[in-house]
Amino acid sequence: MSQTQRNVLIAGVDEAGRGPLAGPVIAAAVILDPANPIEGLADSKKLTEKQREALFPLIQERALAWAIGRADVAEIDEINILQASLLAMQRAVQALSIAPYLALIDGNRAPMLSCQTQTIIQGDQTEPAISAASILAKVSRDREMLLLDKAFPQYGFAKHKGYPTKDHIAALELHGVSSIHRRSYGPVARLLLEPA
Repeated sequence: MSQTQRNVLIAGVDEAGRGPLAGPVIAAAVILDPANPIEGLADSKKLTEKQREALFPLIQERALAWAIGRADVAEIDEINILQASLLAMQRAVQALSIAPYLALIDGNRAPMLSCQTQTIIQGDQTEPAISAASILAKVSRDREMLLLDKAFPQYGFAKHKGYPTKDHIAALELHGVSSIHRRSYGPVARLLLEPA
């Protein structure tokens, strides 16, 4: 493999959904094509929903490779959210159609991968490939939460995406804990301990 090829095969990796009380954690891995740049890439949290939705298909069309990985609620409760996030990242990188030479990981912890890894704190703000991954992960997770909202309309997932908002906590107290809530998270665990 030439040095030029190695320089191209760099995957950006990020996740979405560490903070919510419900739903999966979803990660994405993206290998951008230097010959086909994408304007407007940024940390998904700094973009509007409309901007993320517009960039989502562009990333899928123009990247050399992209993939989504996930860890579900049972895995989050079993191994904790940090390990579940790393597992989702590992699954995303393993699912890439091209094996990267290097994976740039947002944050300060890297999953076990068969390629070299480099962690970058706030990498989603400085590395375009990580920004692209953050957008794919965020949009994929938001879309999944919209589907879960149809299955569990009483919790308001379409609005808060599972995050611990006042409305979500109130709905939890009123309707109890669903099968997609993270039982290891404090607000959910406390409700489970309360006598019926």
